[in-house]
Amino acid sequence: MILSLSIKNYALIEDIQVPLTKGLTIITGETGAGKSIILGALSLLLGKRADLSSVKDATKKCIIEGDFSLKGYQLQALFKENELDYDVHTIIRREILPNGKSRAFVNDSPVGLAQLQALGAYLVDIHSQHETNSFASESFQLEVLDALAGNAPILQGYQNALDQFSSISIALKTQLAQKEAAIKELDYHTFLQQELSEASLDNVDQQALETTFETLNNAEEIQASFANIDQLFSQENIGALDAIKEARSVLSSISQYAPSYQELYERLHSVTLELEDIQSSLESASEALEANPSELFRINEILQTVYKLQHKHSASSVAELVALESSLSSKILNTLQLDTTIETLEQEKQKLTNTLLKFAKDLHDNRVGAVPILKQKLEENLSLLGLPNAQFKLEFNSSQTFKKSGTDTVIVYFTANKGGNFGVLKKVASGGEMSRIMLSVKALLSQYKKLPTIVFDEIDTGVSGEIALKMAYIMGKMSMQMQILSITHLPQIAAKGEQHIKVYKEDRDSGTVTHLKQLTEEERIVEIAQMIGGNSITDTTLANAKELLN
Repeated sequence: MILSLSIKNYALIEDIQVPLTKGLTIITGETGAGKSIILGALSLLLGKRADLSSVKDATKKCIIEGDFSLKGYQLQALFKENELDYDVHTIIRREILPNGKSRAFVNDSPVGLAQLQALGAYLVDIHSQHETNSFASESFQLEVLDALAGNAPILQGYQNALDQFSSISIALKTQLAQKEAAIKELDYHTFLQQELSEASLDNVDQQALETTFETLNNAEEIQASFANIDQLFSQENIGALDAIKEARSVLSSISQYAPSYQELYERLHSVTLELEDIQSSLESASEALEANPSELFRINEILQTVYKLQHKHSASSVAELVALESSLSSKILNTLQLDTTIETLEQEKQKLTNTLLKFAKDLHDNRVGAVPILKQKLEENLSLLGLPNAQFKLEFNSSQTFKKSGTDTVIVYFTANKGGNFGVLKKVASGGEMSRIMLSVKALLSQYKKLPTIVFDEIDTGVSGEIALKMAYIMGKMSMQMQILSITHLPQIAAKGEQHIKVYKEDRDSGTVTHLKQLTEEERIVEIAQMIGGNSITDTTLANAKELLN
């Protein structure tokens, strides 16, 4: 339950703190006094999106803080699921900064809007004026039936399976799309892969082949060059090697006269040996080199294949071609394996389909079983609220798709008159009838769903007199199990509260300000008397007010 609500710099409110008690709290005030502002502030606290335009002074921070007692509501698992620190005395704070950004805190820990909304759904149920027709919606009708039927565990199991089913369905759709695209490319990829595979590129050394090709292709020219070099080295009388040897012999004869001559001799001797070695190598290379047309043809074929593939695939090396072949092989393999993956996903989807159908059948059977209880309880309450002949009829149909709450579609039919024709609820029920129906539904739900606080925003719209007294009686009965906050214009309902808060406006030079005041017993008499007779308070209206309060 809410222990207190603090609002600063919001709408027409400067700074107020409202202590709240258990039981039934009544909130009254003239039209436009700011009762809806309290609902707006509370909605922000429960996760509604913030709007800078709702801040009174945009240069200052807006702060809304709620103090909640969670004792006895077993919300530890909810806090853990949303990664929040549980405390039986929990404080929720919402701030709107001057720059328009919003922050939220639970027990002083920053939280996201989704966490706040998840928590708020279990703390307060706000029934605003525009929600009077919510029982006419199928989702709410199913929610009511599930509460009466005790379907929560089954519904949780169904929704868990539905999440898996949705994930599997998306994965299967993706795989099927990939297969469709891959099949179109499979033949082309296979052709490219085979072309690369037939080239046997794994053992091809392009640089070595190019070197060998150039050597064999120019063998005659190379051999002629070797012969010419050999002649230059060895030609009698003018051969370079013979001349150097002769110079070495002359230098040897004077090497003994000075160390520098000896050094020159040794250097020339070293050159002579190197040239002799070069000559020997040239002879060997010349002997080893021979024209080999068949080998030249073979190497040329390999190189032409490599060049063609490199040009085709914009590759600069054999390594890139080998990597491309590997990539194509992987694509082909993945395409061929898609069938296996798709088959596995289809099997999993079918298993989940069977599971969902089982859950959906259990939900349906339990809902059908809860219909007599729903009809009986609603019709009893409506009889108390001045609709003794009200009757409901529910019709179930089965959807071909899995929805969030199962496969059921439900239509609620209603008649307020004895012997009257049934019509679809949202089409035939008047505003006053819908108010009474919604109060009856909320009263019924309060017996099955343990919710700390319910806020009624003028749920009494369209009723008066004795019916209003009956509505007050039902709210009072509900308030024995939970905290009820009721915004009302009816004195009959206002008189039944255990706490009475008045909302009023004050005009100042700086602007209009909304205030809240907890009324004393005497102030309540005056307030209810004004609700009965307007601003003109008479002995009669005061007596009527006292009678209502007693």
